[in-house]
Amino acid sequence: MEFIKTSNLYSLNKSTYVNLRWIAYIGQLSAILTVQFFLKFNFNYIFCILIVFIGVLTNLFLHFKKKNNQLNNNTSTIYLSFDILQIGSLFFFTGGITNPFIFLIIIPAVFSSQYLHFLSSALLVIIITIVLLFVSFFYYDLPHPGELHFHAPNYYLYAIPLSIIIGLFFLVYFGFKFGEESRIRKKAYDKIHELMSRESELLSLGAQAAASAHSLGTPLSTILLTVTELKKEFGNNEKLKKDLDLLDAQSKRCREILKKLSLNPSIEDEFLNTSLTLSDYINEIVKSYEEISKKTFSINLENYKKPINTNKSIEIIYGLRNFIGNANKFSKKNIEISLISNNEITKIVIKDDGPGFPKDLIAKDKLGEPYIRTADQKNISKYGLGLGTFIGKTLLEKNLAIINFNNLSETGGAEVTIVWKNKDLKLI
Repeated sequence: MEFIKTSNLYSLNKSTYVNLRWIAYIGQLSAILTVQFFLKFNFNYIFCILIVFIGVLTNLFLHFKKKNNQLNNNTSTIYLSFDILQIGSLFFFTGGITNPFIFLIIIPAVFSSQYLHFLSSALLVIIITIVLLFVSFFYYDLPHPGELHFHAPNYYLYAIPLSIIIGLFFLVYFGFKFGEESRIRKKAYDKIHELMSRESELLSLGAQAAASAHSLGTPLSTILLTVTELKKEFGNNEKLKKDLDLLDAQSKRCREILKKLSLNPSIEDEFLNTSLTLSDYINEIVKSYEEISKKTFSINLENYKKPINTNKSIEIIYGLRNFIGNANKFSKKNIEISLISNNEITKIVIKDDGPGFPKDLIAKDKLGEPYIRTADQKNISKYGLGLGTFIGKTLLEKNLAIINFNNLSETGGAEVTIVWKNKDLKLI
């Protein structure tokens, strides 16, 4: 749980942020020294060097005193706010809004929009806007040769902060949207890894249970046969009869338990063979649902002419199970699964007679994305956040499948089509 909580925090990587600040301070100092000593433009370079020096001290403090590898949201916001004020102070002494590097002031807010909370980004945008407005009216002249004085017309002068603020809002908004989508997908992918790890463990345990059931079958049969012979020979002995009956009952009980542990009660020696066709996957999954569901499953193999064997894939099993499970969940009574193949492709079509996919999500092409909500209030509790569909789609696409979603015109139910090129299926 602690890992999940920590992973949800908005934060900056300390080493990356510190390195970016070093690059900024080296660039600032280089520009100051070049203008003063190489171009020989006179300006308040001592104050500028002092401002850079204060920034260097904060970076040294951040590097050596802050032990955490990740800077939390609040700490990051404070340091980025300082960066805005620091570079704003430099612009105050070097031409204000007329400084050609003035656009660099928006970098902290754009950086924040990707990694920090929306409120932090909004605060930084406000600070930048205030600084821009301030240096539009109050500033020292832009460094220049003695015989030339740079002066911009007012309409041009005031257009500069306006254009920068518009660009700032645009970049921060899209940076935040992309960052949020990235965080959502990361959370969903973490969920996939968690589920697949659990599935892998269960499959491993299932294989061990099957191996145990298969291996113990022969000695158990021998025990039962021996008990039967002993009962024939000593059945009249009251002293031994109770013990033999108990041994017979417990042996039969063991046999029933081993049957339940086995993946297939009639399994042969090659039961650990991992070569499967898609119909094997479907049959295995449908069988597990038929044991707990009252719905009717029908599997159509009429056009499944050329089955291709693949190595057993946990990802394909889990992906198909998600879609078949959804059909079972939403259907009224019937689920139809068709397998179709020819020389080029192999296709699985899963249909149900339920309410179908949310029309608003199909129209927006949002199906298969994680953490989405439909406007259909009637079935909103069933639809959830689309995480199951996202997991199924992602796992199957990872195994070279193409997924399409549709609603059936005749019944209104959902239809999921999963297509593999045969050449891709052979690679699995």
